[in-house]
Amino acid sequence: MTSASPIPTTPTSPLRRWRTSSLALIVSFWAILQIGGLFTPGLLDDVDSVYIQIAREMLQRHDFVTPTIDGVRFFDKPPLMYWMAAGSMRLFGIHDWAARLPLALGVLALLLAVYALGIRFYGHTQPSRSAQDLSPSAQDLGAPFIRGPIADGWDARLPQSHVPSDRAGLYAALAMATCIGPYIYTRFYIPDILIALWMTLAVHLFLLALERVSNQHPGPNKLSPSAQDLPLSAQDAVILSAARSAQSKDPEAAYRTTAAKPFPPAPSALLPCLGFAAVTALNLLTKGLIGVVFPLGFVLLYLAFTHRLKLLAKLHLIPSTLVFLAIAAPWHILAAIRNPPIPMPPGLGLPAHAGWAWFYLYNEHIARFLGHRIPHDYGQVPIPIFWLLLLLWLFPWVAFLPAALRNAIRALRARPASDPNLRFDSDPNFSYSSLGQPQSQLSPSAQDREAALTCLLWAGIILGFFTLSSRQEYYHLPALPALALLVGAFLASADRSPHNPTPAVRAGLRASLYMLVPIGTLLFLLCSYLALTAPTHAPNTTLSDVLRSNPNLYNLSLGHVFDLTGPAMGFFRGPLLTVALGMLTLGPIAYIVRKRNPFAANLLIAAAMTAVLLAAHQGLVRFYPILGSKDLALAIDRDLRPGDIILNDGELTSGSALLFYTPQSAAPILLVNGRVNGPWFGSFYPDAPQIFLNDTQLTHLWSGPQRLFLLTDHPEARTLTLSPFAPVHIFATAGDKTILTNR
Repeated sequence: MTSASPIPTTPTSPLRRWRTSSLALIVSFWAILQIGGLFTPGLLDDVDSVYIQIAREMLQRHDFVTPTIDGVRFFDKPPLMYWMAAGSMRLFGIHDWAARLPLALGVLALLLAVYALGIRFYGHTQPSRSAQDLSPSAQDLGAPFIRGPIADGWDARLPQSHVPSDRAGLYAALAMATCIGPYIYTRFYIPDILIALWMTLAVHLFLLALERVSNQHPGPNKLSPSAQDLPLSAQDAVILSAARSAQSKDPEAAYRTTAAKPFPPAPSALLPCLGFAAVTALNLLTKGLIGVVFPLGFVLLYLAFTHRLKLLAKLHLIPSTLVFLAIAAPWHILAAIRNPPIPMPPGLGLPAHAGWAWFYLYNEHIARFLGHRIPHDYGQVPIPIFWLLLLLWLFPWVAFLPAALRNAIRALRARPASDPNLRFDSDPNFSYSSLGQPQSQLSPSAQDREAALTCLLWAGIILGFFTLSSRQEYYHLPALPALALLVGAFLASADRSPHNPTPAVRAGLRASLYMLVPIGTLLFLLCSYLALTAPTHAPNTTLSDVLRSNPNLYNLSLGHVFDLTGPAMGFFRGPLLTVALGMLTLGPIAYIVRKRNPFAANLLIAAAMTAVLLAAHQGLVRFYPILGSKDLALAIDRDLRPGDIILNDGELTSGSALLFYTPQSAAPILLVNGRVNGPWFGSFYPDAPQIFLNDTQLTHLWSGPQRLFLLTDHPEARTLTLSPFAPVHIFATAGDKTILTNR
């Protein structure tokens, strides 16, 4: 028999592979990036303040079925986001930070979910015990040929750096925490990051359920296919603990001893199936029908690709459906009952009668998918830009994505000679696909193929869906965890041999040299130039004075970015210098460090991006007077008296933060020429408050006895039209917005 070698003996529980140091890193990056952003800036006008104001009105009205904004029905979105914000404000008070807290906690849950899935996929790459830890009989079995989910990637004949088995999951979680997209699109209250969370949990729960269904071993002859076809000596290694109890050094005797004993019953798949149903229901209540389409589409395609569709019937469909309906159905039924169809005005493209069911189920889902939603109040990103934005949202980790995708495709195409029909979902304890081969010749294990297929299908379904349908800049977010997992696996593979010129190490260096170094250097030079050459403005100059208005782009979530000009950079000198230093660090400096210590280089990239993202947040704070109305609302609230009226000049989203920050106002905010978009459909209900005015009604009110506060972004024009009827005074200004009053 061969001499003792460091091998694992038994699989390690996934929970036991969660490392305290890794969790501390993940939580630290999350806390630095997310907790500090809870308190600044104020709520943005548009969806940020609209969704949170809906939650506040739910608390005030004690109605958690029918969403309203400014008292008008609002059917655009399902209620889970509103419920989360309302629950937090019920606990902590009516504060913007309290409303934002659930989204920040959702980000933490997403990072931990990605970390856990990374351990499932790639936690088999390192040995967990050394030869000294094994019993004599285990050492004498001669383990250099043993491979599997825990030993795969290790070979006693090749020098290996000790890498914790959770390294890929850690990298994936850090990539999600520090790449651009997830951070930018959690600066305001939208549901897409929660879709990524539910999708990650659904994928993990499905794979766990499928594993339990596939690996039922009622007797000694019910090995998984990949185990049945292994050489006899490899089967001895698989049942190593039984071989030790036989106290025999004869592998065939050890097998006969253990094969006579039945396998323990496999855990039931019921619990993960019910969990899958629950998170799918939550996904439906978060974003609508795509919350069901994405996970179910993944399940069906995964089973089809792995030729296991017949297992669908074993996934406890009836109890899972009951759990799904118990969570998702009540709100849908109550919303349809409480908001029945009513007559619609002709000539608007609406059916003769329409209610919640038509607007939410058809208009918000089918018509939006086809690009025919009424009203068409959202931007449409061209397909090439949509795909280019994917690269931006995953920056800087996107530098490693090409190599990670090549590895995943290679894993899918590979087939071990010993078992060309090996299932993707075969029992991890039997996935010894490359016994006795040197590491450089190893075929991917079943878990490697499971991970590759899962991540490629997951990302492909979401990106393909939005390529064919209506799309906005941030619709990639639910696909990013899959890509982050592939990147994490690639980076972890490079960590295992940092001083050997393995393909992974060389690819990591190339990605850093040819992508991060030039991009980081270019952005360092550009941001440094803008910061050092930007003019210093006079004390009375505001940011709005040096911006260029592009209202045709404001339907895009980041449309105001195009308002920036060269002179405006003087207001962002500090953030620009921070970004410059961060880019220098993640580019040239990280490349130099990577030559000696890839792990330190990856942590350096994460730290540098943390500084960059915090600088972006500080830039958002400085840009806030253009994007939000908190300061103006607080100024009104301090001076508001009974009988005063607040008006918004234009559609609701142009000043929706007024609603949240003026809680002393008992009356709704009136909208001048604002019967469009969000509250438009709800305004047709006969019980809708009369909040919509035209110019004639505004002039009549302006000359009346009540004091008016009018928020407008064109004060000069309004002064000309209102001054013939009553005096016009400037009450307050912030950014490009002004509050006019008639007293």
